[in-house]
Amino acid sequence: MNELDLLGQADARGRRYTETNAHRRVFPSADAIAALAAFDEPLPEHGLSAEDTLALLDDVGSPATTASNGPRYFGFVIGASLPAAAAAERLMLAWDQCASTFGNSPVSATLERITARWVLDALDLPRDSAVGFGTSATACTLTALVAARRTLLARQGWDFDRLGLHGAPEIKVVVSDLVHITVRKALRVLGFGQQQIVHAPVDAQGRVDASRLPPLDEHTILCLQAGEVNTGAFDPFEQIIPVARKAGAWVHVDGAFGLWARASSLAHLTRGIEHADSWTTDAHKWLNTPYDCAMTICRDAQALSEAMNSDAVYSGASADAQKNLTLEFSRRPRGIPVWAALRSLGRKGIAGLVERHCSQARRVGEGLAQAGFEVLNRITLNQVLFRCPTDAQTLAVCAAVQESGEAWFGGTVWQGRPAMRISVSSWRTTDSDIDALLDLIVRVSHPVRASV
Repeated sequence: MNELDLLGQADARGRRYTETNAHRRVFPSADAIAALAAFDEPLPEHGLSAEDTLALLDDVGSPATTASNGPRYFGFVIGASLPAAAAAERLMLAWDQCASTFGNSPVSATLERITARWVLDALDLPRDSAVGFGTSATACTLTALVAARRTLLARQGWDFDRLGLHGAPEIKVVVSDLVHITVRKALRVLGFGQQQIVHAPVDAQGRVDASRLPPLDEHTILCLQAGEVNTGAFDPFEQIIPVARKAGAWVHVDGAFGLWARASSLAHLTRGIEHADSWTTDAHKWLNTPYDCAMTICRDAQALSEAMNSDAVYSGASADAQKNLTLEFSRRPRGIPVWAALRSLGRKGIAGLVERHCSQARRVGEGLAQAGFEVLNRITLNQVLFRCPTDAQTLAVCAAVQESGEAWFGGTVWQGRPAMRISVSSWRTTDSDIDALLDLIVRVSHPVRASV
């Protein structure tokens, strides 16, 4: 089979998969998971046909996928791929560009530069900020924190590039008591130990309590959140960021999904966030691009480009080349699906997507409260946190929903007790899907409450 015929088969199989998104089990069956054993074969001595390889991948792999690209996956903030973004991704794969510099790929560099401008416009962040398109909030947080530490040390006369960290002035980090694990991971990778990390107390909704903010100074990186992972709550940026800036601290905001509220009528939740020094956000969450794509946004473009610079004698580039703004030297042009998503949605479409999901989340919360569940958060965003009267019932209801295959969401722990968390973030999710979700939860809860 020639290359074009094979690609045609792949397109046809992908099309069939997409067509069944709304009808497949949201989490694969036990039989589909067991069938994955078919992949466990020895490395072939002689290569097998590409057609057979594709068939195995689809016939065995597709049934064992989680339908996170469908309308009834509520487990995490995982947006289904918008048609324009998914189509752009397919063409981008055909191009197979190494999008490090303009010299490697003029179209990639041009589109990612334009996309960076659009992102800053949509999020109303300082227009001369640098935007690096990376793999995830983890990787993008890492780059932001590298720039932060390097800048704070430079302000104290320490040449990090020449001297490294040995003997350097100590930099401490202040984080929320409910800081996301990806920020913790980035700090660990950068060598910050518990001794250099100070935790800020939070209120009942998981927001940093401005009245109990730990001391800040010019040796401090302060990490705030736009969208706490369980409640969706926003730290009080208007109260905290001016204090941090007066102290000389660097302020970083983890806005993996919540930062997109700024592009909607919910922008008031982010008031003051524009005065931070750096931000991270994901496109593969609320902007509904394919995995994986995230962004580092840095007010001081030079600080990010110098911290991430990877120019070489054989490969120099402009300061805003993506290889000088991200961890990767060799990289795919992740900004292209973002460009397609933004272009197809427009300013009003982005706002509409965010606002619809927040409205649907409120409907879920109201329905759960009416059905006798305890809704634990003030639903201001797209997150619904709830539990049953007893912990055993909470665990059983969560398991029953997951086993049903009709929808999927996960469990969590809130204030020391089990809870359940629903995230609404897929463009495919309709109000009918919300009604079906509520019906499912109520239906599975009846036998649970009777027996547990």
